[in-house]
Amino acid sequence: MKLVRFGAPGTERPGILDRDGNIRDLSEHIPDLSGEHLAPAALAKLAATDPASLPKAPANVRLGPPVADTHNFIAIGLNYADHAKETGQEIPTEPILFNKATTSICGPNDDVMIPRNSRHTDWECEIAFVIGARARYVEAKDWAKYIAGYCICNDVSERSFQSKRGGQWVKGKSAETFGPIGPWLVTPDEIADVDNLAMSLDVNGVRKQTGSTSTMIFKIPDLLAYVTEFMVLEPGDIITTGTPPGVGTARKPKEFLNPGDVMELKIEGLGTQRQKVVAFTP
Repeated sequence: MKLVRFGAPGTERPGILDRDGNIRDLSEHIPDLSGEHLAPAALAKLAATDPASLPKAPANVRLGPPVADTHNFIAIGLNYADHAKETGQEIPTEPILFNKATTSICGPNDDVMIPRNSRHTDWECEIAFVIGARARYVEAKDWAKYIAGYCICNDVSERSFQSKRGGQWVKGKSAETFGPIGPWLVTPDEIADVDNLAMSLDVNGVRKQTGSTSTMIFKIPDLLAYVTEFMVLEPGDIITTGTPPGVGTARKPKEFLNPGDVMELKIEGLGTQRQKVVAFTP
């Protein structure tokens, strides 16, 4: 299934794509894509629903983040061997974890706002996974009991905040609109090989990132197991898993985002995001 949330910010409704790519309204079946409605049994029940029997969403409706009530937004740093190489850093021996504020989450096509005092706002195309059941001390082999699905995440980053302001990376990762998620939450049965998905990111129509999930250092089941050594994850929590090479800060010369730029992200089987970059507004 490809699950979505649609509507104005804060009033999104749950939906599902039919075989023709139309959004169908699921709100007669579930109140939202959150909590118990992301559990394996609940998703199996939705899978048995005929999308053609559901009302269509309005044409050209806004897409929100495809999961609601996220409590933890965890990111993995330097998790692609080719990205670690381009930044001149050693390949990690354990996953690098950092937080993104949940207030950074926005829809897949919403504007990305450059923060106040920012000069080094950068892009990162990533695959994220969403938790469907309470997870603590999970074994990697049991991942299917806990992962509701996958989606694209743009881990937008302010590099000077991240590396030159002291402390943890969270400072450069958590600004408002720095976490576009979606367009869809794609259930695992739709993805034949999550470890071999093509990825790309363009800025103003020029390719900046080209990669594949095949170069991930730590695979998704192992990341799930690792993160749950240190914290309990709840349904709706998001773990975004790192980016392939081509980020602006590693380019020669360095490149960063400016108001008016347009980013387009694609991951095979997970759809497309498109965001316009806008200046900070109070």
